[in-house]
Amino acid sequence: MKRLILALSLAGASGFAGAADMLVAPAWLKAHIDDKNLVLLHVGVPADFAKEHIPGAQLVSPADLSIPRAEGALILQLLPPDALREKLQSLGVGDGSRVIVYFGADWVTPATRVYFSLDAAGLGDNTSVLDGGMPAWKAAGGGVTRESRTPAPGKITALPRTDLVASLDTVKAASADSGHKILDARAPEFYEGRSAGSMPRAGHIPGAQNIPFSSLATEDLRMKSESDTAEIFKAAGVKPGGSVISYCHIGQQATLVYFAAKRLGMKARVYDGSWDEWSRKDELPIEKTPIK
Repeated sequence: MKRLILALSLAGASGFAGAADMLVAPAWLKAHIDDKNLVLLHVGVPADFAKEHIPGAQLVSPADLSIPRAEGALILQLLPPDALREKLQSLGVGDGSRVIVYFGADWVTPATRVYFSLDAAGLGDNTSVLDGGMPAWKAAGGGVTRESRTPAPGKITALPRTDLVASLDTVKAASADSGHKILDARAPEFYEGRSAGSMPRAGHIPGAQNIPFSSLATEDLRMKSESDTAEIFKAAGVKPGGSVISYCHIGQQATLVYFAAKRLGMKARVYDGSWDEWSRKDELPIEKTPIK
């Protein structure tokens, strides 16, 4: 397979990844940029990608890996397994690919959403996020280009991980189960119910704890250390090795909490319907608990 970079504008990588390799530094990518199995995914928008991207990268966005939205439907729902596999293969991703996801100029969560999509396709062990994205790459002296290329299609036989996506029924059951923690990744104003944003109702899922997605990254958009991240989860009542389900407005911010929890060795899932689904159903209870 020829070298490929899927420009997701958000990520990094190492050999064949395990949990310890979920996040890679620009120095790692510089050392492996010519690896034949490397696939770089640039997460961003076409205009920014056309201006500059890491050489060999392919452009992708969370919407590319989601069900096209019909009027009145939920936003940003993960593609069914077969469709997701086909889309990733078209980007040059295969079973033997070493995939690095990075963000171009955007915030971190589009990149972690792409990472989550790859994980759900069964490719999480071979996928990493580039810490600090394109800004960190350029600061480290990494090269950029305006040239683009069409990748050779990949072949994915890995089994999908449908267990990583939590359904409404799963979340309803988990809200009454002390063995699972539901984590709300939205900003406090939405968690507390002070603002509904664009959703039908304000508040949060009963029993959910708030870990704002922004609390897990530094000001320069790098992931916080594992020790600092562990303290954040501890403060939310999550025990080491625990089981968590994260949600947000539409299932994007939640993937940063998912990524952080997985780095800590937790069993993590994403409620893909998120508040978009829960708040539409008037029969479902909500809470407006102030953060102490």
